[in-house]
Order: sequence, then C-alpha cells, then structure tokens
Amino acid sequence: HHQAKTAAQEQALSNPVDGHDVPVPHFGVVLEWETWEALAERLKEKGTRFVIEPYVRFKGQVGEQATMFLFDPCGNALEFKAFKDIGQMFAK
Repeated sequence: HHQAKTAAQEQALSNPVDGHDVPVPHFGVVLEWETWEALAERLKEKGTRFVIEPYVRFKGQVGEQATMFLFDPCGNALEFKAFKDIGQMFAK
C-alpha cells in the first residue's frame, strides 16, 4: 500500500488553542462522554500517536469538553470531542 502526501498535507496549518497546535483543516465528531473516554483509553492502549493527547478543557466550567486529535492513515486530521453537558455545545 503506497501513500503520497496530498496538497493539503503539504500545506498543513494549525491554530493555537489552549497551548496546543490544532490542525487546520480537520474533521470532527462529537461523542457521548463515556464513549469518548472508552475510545481515548483504547487508542492509548494501542499506542496511537496523537497530534493532541486526550484532555479535558474548561473542567468544571460552562462548556466542559474532552478532546483529542490524531491523523488517519491518509493524513486527514481528526478531532474526537465530547461535552459533559451536550446542551452546552455552543455555550460561551
């Protein structure tokens, strides 16, 4: 199986968020909290190389969320996220 870098990979950009370089562009999915925790643990057990390790933002605050970033085998940046309270997804 051969893979070549795409134009998107060669021009990969990032935005600083919470001291992390978030890949731009990226695809994302919002999971239920427990599902996110189980996925994060499974990926860590498998030795996944993360762009941004799983962590919780805004702990105990409005908009508390768990997030992690990784690249798929084709080089697409993926974000997996969960909200402690899904009703706060767009809270400010």
